[in-house]
Amino acid sequence: MTDVELREQVRAHYARAASSVIDATADGTHADVGAATCCAPAPETAAAGSGTAGRGQCCSGMADVRPQSGAALYSPAEHAELPLAAVAASLGCGNPVLVAELEEGETVLDLGCGGGIDVILAARRVGPRGFVHGVDLTEEMLHLATQNAAAAGVDNVEFSKGVIEDLPLPDASVDVLISNCVVNLSTDKAAAFAEMSRVLRPGGRVGISDLVADDDLTPADRAERGAFVACIAGALSRREYLDDLEGAGFTDAAVTFTHEEADGIHGALIRAVKPA
Repeated sequence: MTDVELREQVRAHYARAASSVIDATADGTHADVGAATCCAPAPETAAAGSGTAGRGQCCSGMADVRPQSGAALYSPAEHAELPLAAVAASLGCGNPVLVAELEEGETVLDLGCGGGIDVILAARRVGPRGFVHGVDLTEEMLHLATQNAAAAGVDNVEFSKGVIEDLPLPDASVDVLISNCVVNLSTDKAAAFAEMSRVLRPGGRVGISDLVADDDLTPADRAERGAFVACIAGALSRREYLDDLEGAGFTDAAVTFTHEEADGIHGALIRAVKPA
């Protein structure tokens, strides 16, 4: 598929995920809120562009969430800080707020903010003197994130529509970049890393979670293990990640595997610094 087709497939999938949470919470039943907690393709897109190995189809309820995916990666104390819909819409592979080690007063940007779970947590960590921007491709996710932030009572946040390859923020405007299982979905990762460098202030840092492949897996190997929209086929290898960060001007880059999602595909914590 073309990059345009891949991006549309990603947008459509996450629009459905957001809508399922909005619908379930609107009627008060919460019966289907777990349906958005797996980063897996909907049945009609599962085979599009690549294989169907790796993560299974979306879960039927919160009890079915894989131990190392989505809302299960956040502590009970963090869940208590969040609206149910923010927890239900969690689609990540890590907890970037912990990775980023946020400090009071910092300005943060969440790349692909989804339903707002990490924006809300980050907003509480940076406090009233700090601020958190959330950018997402999907209008439905932005609508859900706005509702969740209001329900959580955080007002030091702002949500904007955009893509991570062309961020709607000025140069050198943020202290910290966070993201949760989103860079693998980019159709132009070099552009995404360049944009990260552009919007970070000198001395700023990257603290994100993502899926990363073993260095010996070819792009074809990755596609055999899972679809692009399932966060598998588009995963960079560890070496590719480090090279792309270096190419964008970052230093002190590190990619640390935390758990295996599919054969040779790992959840990972990624850190880097923009030189001062």
